[in-house]
Amino acid sequence: MYGGAGVHVEFLARELRSLVDLDVHCWGEVSLAEKAAGVIRHRPWSALDTANDALRTFSVDLAMAAGLEGRELVHSHTWYANLAGHLGKLLYGIPHVMTAHSLEPLRPWKAEQLGGGYALSSWAERTAIESADAVIAVSGAMREDILGCYPALDPAKVHIVHNGIDTALYRPDHGTDVLDRIGLDRDRPIVLFVGRITRQKGVPHLLRAVRDIDPAAQVVLCAGAPDTPEIDQEFRELFQELSRVREDVHWIPQMLPRPEVIQLLTHATVFVCPSVYEPLGIVNLEAMACGTPVVASRVGGIPEVVDDGRTGVLVPVDDDFETGLARALDSVIGDPGTARRMGEAGRERAVGEFGWDAVARRTVRLYEEIVKQA
Repeated sequence: MYGGAGVHVEFLARELRSLVDLDVHCWGEVSLAEKAAGVIRHRPWSALDTANDALRTFSVDLAMAAGLEGRELVHSHTWYANLAGHLGKLLYGIPHVMTAHSLEPLRPWKAEQLGGGYALSSWAERTAIESADAVIAVSGAMREDILGCYPALDPAKVHIVHNGIDTALYRPDHGTDVLDRIGLDRDRPIVLFVGRITRQKGVPHLLRAVRDIDPAAQVVLCAGAPDTPEIDQEFRELFQELSRVREDVHWIPQMLPRPEVIQLLTHATVFVCPSVYEPLGIVNLEAMACGTPVVASRVGGIPEVVDDGRTGVLVPVDDDFETGLARALDSVIGDPGTARRMGEAGRERAVGEFGWDAVARRTVRLYEEIVKQA
């Protein structure tokens, strides 16, 4: 599991199991043990091994749709599964609920990754979202984006259910073995980024922004899974340039186990989220739950999570974005007292407002409403 949508499905499914009869259809190798536990994995059709990734996705959707017989409702997440939900609705006459974690019209850079497949992914999303019985937006800003991109959609069908956070799992870990293995100095500030190497996550902006921040700060980039060879190359070049002008820049390209990420989040002086598009930004919640202040871009649903001036600092995405990021990072690094108070307030906000149990209950109430109307 990686990325906000993957985390969302993992934890929502865990909470839903005690509330509904649940099967989870996802990508990957089939495991008999998981199948017995209600997790059914699907692989793309082997005849499409060299085909465009969008076509391979559609083959998974067909397999998922075939496995939905006997269900009363189907709930899909992201365009990778939306078509499966739509086909299940048509084939079995059951309601389709979909959660929008991002929107293809707002991610034009995906054409770099998918080529003509971007037209297919956009078609699949539009078809599913305009025909769904209910659409869940993970933030108020996301709801506005959905209605802006798809004006044919009835606004009454779009419901806000925020992403959640497991604050028993994401909590401060004061161990230091991960820090020691990476070679971090516990007595110096740490600026931490965790995310994929994509246009959406704004990583090139961050690499340019941290060139001139407090020289005492260590920069840790947990950054992998590049969308395309081109953005991977751009990242590597910017990383090399950054490494030449400042010391203690650490790049971790592999996906770390969750406990190791939690330890890094706990010890970071500041977590930075430079996204240029973000429906909510669940990683900010993860940092807040670990008691760490957040510097993030003021886009999408991030302001619904990061309370500017209280749990972190929000930076407008404008022509001065990179300078603003650097200035905000320095303001947190340079004021340990305020940073500590922000971290404490962030933990309190995550615990009080974003528990997965509440997210699951709101989701089930929507299921019940939709099934009654069907």
